[in-house]
Amino acid sequence: METTTNILLDGKAIAAKIQQEISATITELQPQIGRSPGLAVLMVGDNPASAAYVRGKERACAKVGIASFGKHFPTAITQAELSFEIANLNEDHRVDGILVQLPLPSHLDAPSLLQQIVPDKDADGLHPFNLGRLVRGEKGLRSCTPAGIMRLLQEYQIPLRGKQVVMVGRSILVGKPMALMLLEADATVTIAHSRSQNLKTITADADILITAVGRTSVITSDMVKPGAVVVDVGMNRVTDANGNSQLVGDVDFDSVKRVAEFITPVPGGVGPMTVAMLLQNTVISYSQNLKTL
Repeated sequence: METTTNILLDGKAIAAKIQQEISATITELQPQIGRSPGLAVLMVGDNPASAAYVRGKERACAKVGIASFGKHFPTAITQAELSFEIANLNEDHRVDGILVQLPLPSHLDAPSLLQQIVPDKDADGLHPFNLGRLVRGEKGLRSCTPAGIMRLLQEYQIPLRGKQVVMVGRSILVGKPMALMLLEADATVTIAHSRSQNLKTITADADILITAVGRTSVITSDMVKPGAVVVDVGMNRVTDANGNSQLVGDVDFDSVKRVAEFITPVPGGVGPMTVAMLLQNTVISYSQNLKTL
């Protein structure tokens, strides 16, 4: 049975709304704090996708009034050199948020570098201290992509309490913090992954299905409960027979949209929300300066 109504979860529009809120907050706080908030995005190497993400983040910063202190390092930078840069940013009073753009070259130890960021400047919400706060249900900086999904569901007034939610993917970036946030909202959560048996049976029971696998067409229409909410975190670049490339998600969008009641597009769904939450985390850190005045 296919649904006759289908609503796109428009992350681009909601992100624009959040950016307006952030801009208004900065305008209110700036006279009291005496400066603009600052975000430092550190990028290593020449990964084209990473470079595009960083440019997008810097444009978003400029739009809302956040100063950018980002740096681009050569691939050959050492662990010690990058650690030194992070230590300097930790001490820089102009910088409220620090983000290390992933993935890093293989010779660098990403977890160690992320742990060196002061937790209150952890704009990506990935420091063990902030993840611990999430586990304990305490206030703190939240992982950007899961926090963006929660806000997107809230904006479309999609209830979570008591709902069956399936999270396909178990990464520290999305799957694990997403499950914790959903549990905090009283959802019943199942985490599935690449080694789950009978994935179709698991996903077909979901009122809300979230996928962050990084492979095209992992989710097809026969795996989705009619009337479900489908959130696609995947960002995969594919090339057609004519050599034209495009971004697609993990979900077979054209078939699933005929079954789901709500669905995120790719691009324009989760991606803009992730950037909006990065800005929000930076401003949350920035607002803490009021307590020291």
